[in-house]
Amino acid sequence: MQSFAGALQPVWIAGRFENVPTVVLIGGLRGPDNSGPAIEQALKSFEKRPQAQRQFNLYGIPVANPDGRPLTFPPSGIAYREQSQSHFIWRWLGLHAPDLVVIVGDEDFGLSVALPRSAVANVGTIPVRRAGAQDVLSSIPDQIAKSEARIERDRRLARSPRQVAQELSAVYGHDFDQPVYIPAMALISRVRRGQQAEVAALVEPYIDGRKDSLANASSSHLSGHLIFAELAERTRDRRYVDRVRAAADLAFTESGEMKEAMPFHNEMSDSVFMGCPILASAGKWTGKPIYFDMALRHFRFMQKLCLRPDGLYRHSPLNEAAWGRGNAFPALGLSWTLLNMPASHPGYSEMVRSFKGLMSTLEKFQDRDGMWHEVIDDPGSYAEFSATAMIATAMMWGVSRGWLDSSYLERARAAWRGVLTHIGPGGELVDVCESTGKQKSKEDYLNRAASFGKDARGGGMAMLLATEMEAASMEHLAM
Repeated sequence: MQSFAGALQPVWIAGRFENVPTVVLIGGLRGPDNSGPAIEQALKSFEKRPQAQRQFNLYGIPVANPDGRPLTFPPSGIAYREQSQSHFIWRWLGLHAPDLVVIVGDEDFGLSVALPRSAVANVGTIPVRRAGAQDVLSSIPDQIAKSEARIERDRRLARSPRQVAQELSAVYGHDFDQPVYIPAMALISRVRRGQQAEVAALVEPYIDGRKDSLANASSSHLSGHLIFAELAERTRDRRYVDRVRAAADLAFTESGEMKEAMPFHNEMSDSVFMGCPILASAGKWTGKPIYFDMALRHFRFMQKLCLRPDGLYRHSPLNEAAWGRGNAFPALGLSWTLLNMPASHPGYSEMVRSFKGLMSTLEKFQDRDGMWHEVIDDPGSYAEFSATAMIATAMMWGVSRGWLDSSYLERARAAWRGVLTHIGPGGELVDVCESTGKQKSKEDYLNRAASFGKDARGGGMAMLLATEMEAASMEHLAM
């Protein structure tokens, strides 16, 4: 019997084979009651069976609503700001796509009606049975057909990285009206997948002078300029390098001296990603060590503000919350910086150690589904899509460059499976946290809205991960 992190604290018991049907026992929908102990007893009884005699995989959720909150199914309102527990239950069931849900207890708030009638979390319908406290396991039939949700989940998991990248690139990466990081990530992925001409046309207004890429600049504009670094890599066109330098040079005074830190950081850990990689890219393309010096200086500045003693990053000094993307940004930012920083630079080994330390800390918080959560060290927060994609991409780079050992490749693959389940048809994504500035409390982070549809931020980061997974697959086939 294995209990694992998650807002619902499910227990998992494996069946005789991985591909046997999956059943979820769920109780405590109105709060702790006798359904919880009944499910716990059913789990113990099932676990005593020899694994060869377990005809299905079993999840048990003894108390799905520990605080006794009002529930509504299907849930309405903004997840997870409104009707949070309803959204947790509904989305968890949809994304895990069991073949049968057994509801134990008298009150289910409409769940038994909604599951077989609605596409749960836009995945598919799920059959339901009701059971009393005395007949939990006996209510499960001998033959269980695949649910509509399970068929869709299997389809999602069967997609190759190339298929996913193609699906997402049909939706994301077709504009650059604002030269910021969100569209830039999708454009970088498109370039790496051979769509350079189309991307070059989108960014051309910033190259020929029709638009100023740094007008009303913010930290997001700095990392948005990484698309110019990507095109410089492919073309050696100095016009792209000039845009990279224009962003990086904001770190220096008019007399050429390094500032205390990159501008626009707003004391947020995001700035490790927003500021350091563009500086390292400028250093690579100009050959001037001062850009690498500034990348190290900025990183140290952000560490002092945001690195907690336990190795996670607080999002800002306002409170200690280890926000999901607030840790994914340093992970991706450090690895992206190291891709361009020469190993001979005095700061290289320090940044590698910091990167390895962060990855070692983050691996402890990856859940059974391969995901990292919206608050990294709070298993009761939702599994967050964009942070998972970003951390997994950083791990892929770390393994390929030898900064991390091969065990991290398995973690990245597990994350990829988790990400896959959250990507539906037409580029629709589940549980990408909304744009988030400095928050005053952990509760503020826990209440951030989560996507349920198209999301350019999540789409771009998923495209980046898909591109790396595709490249790794091709490299493996070539060996």
